[in-house]
Amino acid sequence: MYDFTADIADCALAVETALEKFLTAERLSGPGPAAERLVAAMRHGSLNGGKRLRPLLVRQAGAIFGVPASQSLIAGLAIEAVHCYSLIHDDLPAMDDDDLRRGQPTVHKAYDDATAILAGDALLTHAFGLLANPECHPDPAIRIALVAELVAGSGAGGMAGGQMRDIEGERGGFSGDDIAIMQAMKTGALIRASVRIGAILGGADARALSALTAYAEAAGRAFQLADDLLDVTATPEAMGKATGKDAAAGKQTLVARIGVDEARQHLAAIINDAVSALRTFGPKADGLRATARYFASRQS
Repeated sequence: MYDFTADIADCALAVETALEKFLTAERLSGPGPAAERLVAAMRHGSLNGGKRLRPLLVRQAGAIFGVPASQSLIAGLAIEAVHCYSLIHDDLPAMDDDDLRRGQPTVHKAYDDATAILAGDALLTHAFGLLANPECHPDPAIRIALVAELVAGSGAGGMAGGQMRDIEGERGGFSGDDIAIMQAMKTGALIRASVRIGAILGGADARALSALTAYAEAAGRAFQLADDLLDVTATPEAMGKATGKDAAAGKQTLVARIGVDEARQHLAAIINDAVSALRTFGPKADGLRATARYFASRQS
């Protein structure tokens, strides 16, 4: 019987432990020694808890094809490094201008803006080094596919481009379709990449990859909608960061357009779409099913 509580806790611990070992001056040095202040800022933005949901998706998708958790961990670390970089940059004054993240000062508050920018840059860069390492997968063709997948999920057509669209929406407004596109890029693209990377590690064929992509895209929509609902309904204490900022900043969200009650109904329908996409995988996909449901029910 699959135990989601045990799985998410085990994955979070494994990721935290691996990041603790990876984010050191010794491991990150290249032609020159890594700057201690930079490494400290990277650690501050990465080793402060978090649910580690994207590495969990890598693990769960890979498990469908028999990939052990230990083998999917390095790819999960790469995804998490990109996610942490994005949070550090999102918190900057030029972006969302947040003082708290996971209940502690954001990186630019604990250090300074320049150090925060460089910490994010370094995390993003080292993410691709993790995927390129033979320890991630022995087949170089698979490693190339993993790198390409993360580029698609995090670049101008994915997360970074979605952030740009979000900024443009604050200035000029969005239609309903524009909101969906922006959120699919800003939040959904990295979730999509997480699931697909797990599947690629496991040698998924085109049909399986298509089904898992449909799941991931629905799960990404669910995660963002749940996040927007929490920004309206949760307390700063529960979230570990400021809430109510979307409305204050004039951000374009589906919740702002259709209201909380209708958004919750829409969220339930999206979760059903995600779970339905997994029907061909049977019990092997119970982890992904549980994670999609968790996206809808989380309180922080």
